[in-house]
Amino acid sequence: MRIALLTYSTRPRGGVVHTLNLAEALARAGAEVTVWTLGRGGDSAFFRPVDPSVHVEVVPFEAHASETVGKRIIRSIETLRAAFRRDHYDTVHAQDCISANAVGGCIRTIHHLDQFTTPELAACHDRAITEPHARICVSAAVAEEVRARWGFEPTVIPNGVEYERFAAAAGTGVSQSAQRAAWRERFGPYVLAVGGIEPRKGSLDLLEAFAVYTRDAPEQQLVIAGGDTLFDYREYRTAFDVRASELGIAPVVLGTVEHTELPALVAAASVLPFLSTKEGFGLAAMEALAAGTPVVARDLPVLREVFTDAVEFASTPETMAAAMAAAVTPDTGRRARGQLLAAEFSWDAAASAHLKFYASATSDTTAWKRRAGSIAASRVG
Repeated sequence: MRIALLTYSTRPRGGVVHTLNLAEALARAGAEVTVWTLGRGGDSAFFRPVDPSVHVEVVPFEAHASETVGKRIIRSIETLRAAFRRDHYDTVHAQDCISANAVGGCIRTIHHLDQFTTPELAACHDRAITEPHARICVSAAVAEEVRARWGFEPTVIPNGVEYERFAAAAGTGVSQSAQRAAWRERFGPYVLAVGGIEPRKGSLDLLEAFAVYTRDAPEQQLVIAGGDTLFDYREYRTAFDVRASELGIAPVVLGTVEHTELPALVAAASVLPFLSTKEGFGLAAMEALAAGTPVVARDLPVLREVFTDAVEFASTPETMAAAMAAAVTPDTGRRARGQLLAAEFSWDAAASAHLKFYASATSDTTAWKRRAGSIAASRVG
């Protein structure tokens, strides 16, 4: 089976991490896999090496400094659409709104649902759900949202997790211990948030919770990793910086962390607060559990579904602070539950489920071609 997986970036966002791991697992299962993406800012390769069994197509995409987010997304769609060669593949699987709009009728993984106020972005978001001929969600909670809003019945295939990579970082070997020690020597004891500073990650709530938590744990440092995004969150970042100053917090903002260094950074953290307001699965939190790091999660239905009793849940800055304090208290039972849970989510199992889904997902090809032709004509018009 010749499979095209499409994503919108070469950088380490959750959907991109998902795409690469799924591609490699599909290739291990015997599929012929190509990953298509846009190379933003001069990128010619992904943030990490990709197994040679997976072919990679990076489509150049030049940045325009004066461009609005809406125009950048529309141009992203057009650029990927112009380069993509559909006839080379038996299965076309888009992982996000941009790639789903670029290729039209396809299989789409809906990781989570966004809400846009800009009409052009709202229309792109809607088309990326209505135009695909088959849909996958990584959790039942997101599938239920899709069912309630559009009437579709997505198939649920959970994420995999690089369990061995993150569990190894928590090992007792000399190398693993030294790598963790290096992060702790750099920051002292620290609370680690992964995903950058943006509204969906609940970054302002994180500040408020951290301020309360550190009244009794002043030795803790707030460290924030990751955060590359297409969207313009400068106003939110300004509000974050102002509030951090008011609270007397000086967070360390690392930006993108090298792929090889991330597991030790996670494993050395005192706790990982995962306070997103919207999620599809919670991959960064599951990686933390694999590394033996306690997690405090926002009390969302999707996170209750995925993490059950392996994390502390909270819904306000005060309860988040209390949950962080509880989470850092050594609890071998909770740590074992977290690692057992994370070990359940295998990328090879995810790939097997995808291959079964690809084989069973049927559509009226003739009808789709007529529909795709009318869609293309309307866009030209």
